Amino acid sequence: MSEEFSRLFEPVTIGNIEIKNRIAMAPMAITGLVTPEGGYSERAADYLIERAKGGCGLIITGAVKVENEIEEFIMPSFPCLTLNPFHFIQSTSEMIEKAHTHGSKIFIQLTAGLGHNAPPVMLEGRPAAPSATPYYWDQTVTCRELATEEVEKLVRKFGEAAEIAAMAGFDGIEVHAMHEGYLIDQFTMSMFNRRTDKYGGDLRGRLTFPIEILREIKGKLGKDFPVLLRFSIKSYLKDWNRGGLPGEEFEERGRDTEEGLEAAGILEAAGYDAFNADAGAYQAWYWAHPPRYMEHGCYLPLTEKLKEVVKAPVIVAGRMEIPGLAEKALRENKADMVALGRGLLADPYWPRKVMEGKTEKIRPCLGCHDGCLGRLTLGRPISCAVNPSCGREKEYALQPAIVTKDVMVVGGGIAGMEAARVAALRGHRVRLREKTDRLGGHLIEAAVPDFKDDEKRLLEWYKTELSDLNVEINLNTEVTPDIIQEKNIDAVIIATGSRPVIPDISGTGKDSVATAADLLLGKKDAGENVVVAGGGLIGCETALWLAGQGRNVTIVEMAEDILSAGPPLCHANSLMLLDLLKFHKVKTLTGAAIQEITDNGVMVIDKNFIKNRLPADTVVIAAGLESDRELYRPLTAGIPDLYVIGDARQPLNIMNCIWDACEIARNI
Repeated sequence: MSEEFSRLFEPVTIGNIEIKNRIAMAPMAITGLVTPEGGYSERAADYLIERAKGGCGLIITGAVKVENEIEEFIMPSFPCLTLNPFHFIQSTSEMIEKAHTHGSKIFIQLTAGLGHNAPPVMLEGRPAAPSATPYYWDQTVTCRELATEEVEKLVRKFGEAAEIAAMAGFDGIEVHAMHEGYLIDQFTMSMFNRRTDKYGGDLRGRLTFPIEILREIKGKLGKDFPVLLRFSIKSYLKDWNRGGLPGEEFEERGRDTEEGLEAAGILEAAGYDAFNADAGAYQAWYWAHPPRYMEHGCYLPLTEKLKEVVKAPVIVAGRMEIPGLAEKALRENKADMVALGRGLLADPYWPRKVMEGKTEKIRPCLGCHDGCLGRLTLGRPISCAVNPSCGREKEYALQPAIVTKDVMVVGGGIAGMEAARVAALRGHRVRLREKTDRLGGHLIEAAVPDFKDDEKRLLEWYKTELSDLNVEINLNTEVTPDIIQEKNIDAVIIATGSRPVIPDISGTGKDSVATAADLLLGKKDAGENVVVAGGGLIGCETALWLAGQGRNVTIVEMAEDILSAGPPLCHANSLMLLDLLKFHKVKTLTGAAIQEITDNGVMVIDKNFIKNRLPADTVVIAAGLESDRELYRPLTAGIPDLYVIGDARQPLNIMNCIWDACEIARNI
């Protein structure tokens, strides 16, 4: 074991359960991996067992409903213990046994429901809440206030669900309580709780619900059975549907740090055995699900304060997948355990690789949410943008090639590198050809902003993997159809990527005009006043990067909203990016287009044909990407095993490139 990370691999005790190391898998919903009767599918079991194989000490499942009548969900969107208890035990017990065999403990997270946050794609009927408050996803809808008898029934259901969980073999329970502004959390905050019964009033009154749940569980399973609390220390809630950014000064309308620490003392005294701590609510969803724009270790300043007021173990998440950061947090007593969520989706063998001192082999999470949370809100199965096998471990397990082939991959961008990696892992002889002097494609410029350091890590990871696999790489090598036919290649994968779309606007040839890639790569410098033509993800992230350098930036977008074009962005990511653009005073002009680029600015015309002149020292073209298929087209009639992947097939995002490449390379 590497001494550098020795603290991570010390055992820790929660209640009466000893856990072999201080690495936990954070709870994440298993949308798409649920049976119609509310149990775990084989995919769900494989998904969790893979993290146990990878060395995780504690696995905390995603939320499981304790009932499905008071807040009814469309099944099988969410697991539910009490829907068919016998089926739930059967679908989880062998999974637990296998996790135990690999030395992991496994806790189940129980939830009363999601309340005013319940996604429309899952919810059946009207949303429920502590009080008649606006529905998060549609402010014109008012949530139904739960009756006292319904809340009491939910408490009883926690006891019933706990007994079922114990029968299945779970080692402990985490109550999905004061977290992310979900139903129980709404009870604990005065902004959402206007009740006059025993579940309302002052802080102690508002904590009655989670305390009654604890007593019900302990009453059924005994005081020694471990019960964790999912606990948001601070809400970062400015107002209805308005969150607070890191470093922003605002009046907290949810739970501020002072109240959070007071609540922690009350809940510890009530008997909770540990705190799984984080921050945020749906209004500030980027705190609860920190995207790439949030710093790694974003909860540590809060858990450091929590550690000062409670003696119970504290688990911390919040982009903790950088090994040195995780070790440092434990050594500095800012937490007792580290929870990895998306980091274990990207690489389930994170613990083992850290223990073996092979941190360069860890596949990094990008904080993009494209494969996990973003798919959840679309009602699609959970997976991972950089790890296509996540959530489908058996189906995507790589099998050795029956016939070894000579495979040529044309293009060294993200799709080409993934195709080469997977084909080589399966035993094929792989040659990768890249016409420029380095690998990476668009990943090179994408990794330039300081909030995109994980893209840098991903690029280095690919270089390490390709080197270890002895993939033959030729840079500065232009490939033509004649070369491919002369080389007698068995399979050809075209991964020639994409190029920026240059709109038909007068003046695009001026020196003041640059593509986003030109600026990011340092080929051109931006002036003080910048106009960005295009409000998609590339345009908005480039605008944020430039504004962070002190430039005055205006985005001009033809659509009615920025970030509306391209693949759907996860709500946590789009919400934070929009808030950051406002915070950095980036101006937006939507429903408008640039008609002409002049020597000192641009002429803009809106949908009503009203023209407006904007001053600009630099005009940034961020109008999207178009596929480069010049090599692919002449080959389509002559090569049976010919494939086009990634941006060369259709420009979308990193997930599209990696998933395309993996799907093709694993089937050659």
